Amino acid sequence: MRILTQSMLLTMAALAASAGLSPAHAANAYAPTQVHGGAGSITAVANWQIQSSDKAQQAGAEISRAGFSTDGWYPVSGRATVMAGLLENGVYKDVFYSDNLRAVQVPDASGNLFVNPWWYRSEFALADGARSLHTLLRTNGMIASADLWVNGHLVADHANVAGAYPVQEFDVTPWVHAGGNVLALNVHPGDPRRSLSIGWVDWNPTPPDNNMGPWRGVDIVQTGPVELRFPQVSSALSLPDLAHAALTVKVEVRNLDTVAHEATVSGVVAGVSLRKTIQLAPNQTQTVSFTPSTDPGLDLSHPKVWWPIGMGEHPLYTLQMTATVDGATSDQADATFGIRSVSSKLTAQGYRLFFVNGKPVLIRGGGWAPDMFLRDDPQRMETEFSYVQNLGLNTIRSEGKLENARFYDLADRYGIMILAGWECCDKWESAAKTGGAPWDAADEAVAQASMASEARLLRNHPSIIGFLIGSDNAPPAALAKMYVDTLQAQDWQTPIVAAASDQGTAETGSSGMKMAGPYDWIPPVYWYADKLGGAFGFDSEVSAGADIPRLEDLTQMLSPPELETLWKYPQLRQYHASADWSPFARIEPFDTALAARYGAVKNLADYVAKAQLDNYDNVRAQFEAFNAHMDAAKPSTGVIYWMLNNAWPSLHWHLYDYFLNPAGAYFGAKKANEPLHIQYSYDTGAIVLVNQTLTDEHGLQANIHVRNLDGSVQYEKHLQDIDLEGNHTQQLTVLPALPRLSRTYFVELELASADGKPLSRNVYWLSTQADQLDWPHSNWYLTPVTHYADLTALQSLPATASEVHATLQQAGGENTVSVTLTLPASSKAVALFQHLAIRRAAGGQLALPVLWSDNDVTLWPGESLTLTAHYAGQGSAPPVIEVSGWNVPTRNVPVAVEHRTDAAQEPTH
Repeated sequence: MRILTQSMLLTMAALAASAGLSPAHAANAYAPTQVHGGAGSITAVANWQIQSSDKAQQAGAEISRAGFSTDGWYPVSGRATVMAGLLENGVYKDVFYSDNLRAVQVPDASGNLFVNPWWYRSEFALADGARSLHTLLRTNGMIASADLWVNGHLVADHANVAGAYPVQEFDVTPWVHAGGNVLALNVHPGDPRRSLSIGWVDWNPTPPDNNMGPWRGVDIVQTGPVELRFPQVSSALSLPDLAHAALTVKVEVRNLDTVAHEATVSGVVAGVSLRKTIQLAPNQTQTVSFTPSTDPGLDLSHPKVWWPIGMGEHPLYTLQMTATVDGATSDQADATFGIRSVSSKLTAQGYRLFFVNGKPVLIRGGGWAPDMFLRDDPQRMETEFSYVQNLGLNTIRSEGKLENARFYDLADRYGIMILAGWECCDKWESAAKTGGAPWDAADEAVAQASMASEARLLRNHPSIIGFLIGSDNAPPAALAKMYVDTLQAQDWQTPIVAAASDQGTAETGSSGMKMAGPYDWIPPVYWYADKLGGAFGFDSEVSAGADIPRLEDLTQMLSPPELETLWKYPQLRQYHASADWSPFARIEPFDTALAARYGAVKNLADYVAKAQLDNYDNVRAQFEAFNAHMDAAKPSTGVIYWMLNNAWPSLHWHLYDYFLNPAGAYFGAKKANEPLHIQYSYDTGAIVLVNQTLTDEHGLQANIHVRNLDGSVQYEKHLQDIDLEGNHTQQLTVLPALPRLSRTYFVELELASADGKPLSRNVYWLSTQADQLDWPHSNWYLTPVTHYADLTALQSLPATASEVHATLQQAGGENTVSVTLTLPASSKAVALFQHLAIRRAAGGQLALPVLWSDNDVTLWPGESLTLTAHYAGQGSAPPVIEVSGWNVPTRNVPVAVEHRTDAAQEPTH
């Protein structure tokens, strides 16, 4: 468990204070943006006023002039889409509850609100010296396109400001002045099937406005006559010794004037000073480079090397650059970067394998989803990275919905690798499909500008390990060449992959990836198969489908009739399962398996309890199978759980739900992805050790127990003096056939260091009646099951309860709760799947977000376990621990408060 940073504490506190942990913002009181800082300054447009063109029917020349009346317009934040802005203003309420969102999609008396353009208007004030500088407007992506007006002048029309990702700059110096100025955008609606914007496929309902608006914001840039753009640092790291790194620094230098200038470009990178003077013709652009041949100091000895999480530290370097003209600062630019090497190759079997700093790495990640309305919430984003770290994952895959720089900055700091790429199933892939909407020259121009902009955004970040130029389909030949050529023109240094599916292009070769399903329920043993989505190769998106939130979250997202449908009528569609047209809008395969394996569902609480057991078991098995096979003859090289999170409250595809309340799926993934881990193989009964770190371990000890339902031990084995190589697996033993097992039984595994320190503890509930799969009748998302494992005897476990001792330590705004669970030796049964939650007071709100060392734990009589949790402090009332479990009645236990005051224990990073 890492110690929380101060910024993390503030993040968690702010999130905890927000209603429902939603990224929605309160309506903004509109105020003009104040531009300060002079040459080299970048000021984000802080807020807008928006209105539909149905109501604001004046021309842009009038709307973008001072004095225009905006009575009745909506004040919104700087990165709000239209729908996000309307939510900020309370026009629609509770759109994430039940099917309330449907009402937004129904036209009102004035027609559909989102089929015509919307106006975005903002005022900004320039300082008195503005006339001596160039003022530029930088658009960071527009959905779908916009006409840009400044002080009554049309600067660019929607043919030139188009696409979700292109970053464009417009020199508006001739039309601005000191004091107040007006910027207006006439934003045209987008349809992801017809424009290169953002689509949601079957992840969730389509946002009513199709996310129209300046979703990444607009910046006001001020510079002197010479501008610096796109600073870049690339490194060539010596392998395998990591003893040297040759840095190359590049920056684009642009003369904005109609007269020639001599400019001096200087800077500091990794403690090395740089300086070069160049001559620029009118309106000329040059790329200035610094290399070890021109500046020997750029050949670094013993550099600080960036490693992914679990393999080492994540140090970062900075670059600062300045352009001076006639002795005065004209512009400034900076960048943060890391020194590391990333490469990939195809194994002998044709699977893509990634290497970081020369070491092979098993990719273990999840698919990213931003907020459905693209609302910007820095605090929530950092919390989600802390969850990824706590889960033991090392990678996030972004299928479209590519984020802004803050996301990649966090990835760099947390050591989380990012596998970015374009999305499927809309305009981005239509050119790759028979019958898809053809691309015209304008589409190709937007795609090329998008690729160049994303390359410049991503290339300095050590967390980036590659780019997928296709998702479900590789792009056709001409587009593939354009993408690769554009990336290479931007000095792209990490792998370029054709698609997330098993396809290829002439420029990239085979993808080495598979997209074979499943996306719906299958049993844990599925993952150990040598076919379809089994644990071999690189599976770019895969899971067993439904992930059911805990009961308190279900009641926040589903109405009483929907809650009844959830457990009583699985054949009916669930609005919060998937898009209406999708096969995943029904969760019948999941519910059928739940009843067959665990017993007929009695009520909603029983359904949720059984779902948590199943989600934990299945998610754990998926990651464990890929872990177990990393050294196999048919090796696993990567797995992306589909998905990491959701864009809205959902019943499908997440490791943590929208409310950030960790449940069974979360703790199953966390258990499987421990740095040092002991696990059971569902196919062979093998007991396997996994070392995800680069450190060799020596003298390990392992304990294995097989227990009947009544707790009687049917098999036990103690192993010691175990050596385990870093970044490898090792099979310890295979469980023998045991003649007197109960139909439902348990396997308990423990791993400890040479001195007895616990390293990993893992408990499985199993059946002598195996799940049987109907492989020949598999489809793209599901393999049918002909016989289910019988775990119904778990229902017969008598009630029991652990003794609970909980203490709280407070320091620097951080709360650390330590909970010791002890099941008395006199107990008549195992305490199965005990879940701990923290409430801020008796009967109060859950303490969320929260980082647990472990949870959903199982104890036998006489056993004891201590768990810890970190969360941000809030309020003065002492918290209580809520303890529940499969056969453990829910109860609340007070926490004893211990105050920490020593500065040495203040949070550090």
